[in-house]
Amino acid sequence: MKPLPQTLLALAIAATLAACASTPASTRSASTPPAVSTAKQAVVNLASASASLVSGKLTLVPMGDGVHVTGEIGGLKAGSSHAFHIHEKGDCSAADASSAGGHFNPAGQPHGRAGQGPHHAGDADNLVADANGVAKVNVHFSGVTLGGGAANDIAGRGVIVHAAPDDYSSQPAGNAGARVACGVITVTQ
Repeated sequence: MKPLPQTLLALAIAATLAACASTPASTRSASTPPAVSTAKQAVVNLASASASLVSGKLTLVPMGDGVHVTGEIGGLKAGSSHAFHIHEKGDCSAADASSAGGHFNPAGQPHGRAGQGPHHAGDADNLVADANGVAKVNVHFSGVTLGGGAANDIAGRGVIVHAAPDDYSSQPAGNAGARVACGVITVTQ
């Protein structure tokens, strides 16, 4: 066997030492944020969209396996039902709130009804307005976090109230109609 030229030998030694010095992939620290809430509370100030008169204020707090949302939304037709979703973008700049993008769906699930099979993380049951056109919100979003930056974090995302009820089956958004209110989930503590 012929001896290797010194340059090749030096490269082989350097490569061997570099391989020995590197940290195995299985022991490297992950750069993925943990899927736990780091915020204690957030608010959403819903403003009208699509020339509606719908507005409201919501409070969000981490609770159990997700985030609980409470508040009131007014300006709705008495006794009417409305789809209510978390959307992927915290951008309400478009007059029709289309800038908020689609439903928040980090797991890539089909649209559906929360708690009843596969569904988007941002899917919720319809809200129903009372005789005064006010809907009381008391909704729990399972499997999401508030703050922390994980894939399932809803901080900074949009909340949309739609003109029609969600049918829980039409893809990709439940045939819920126009977006009549939009707000951004803003961490307050």
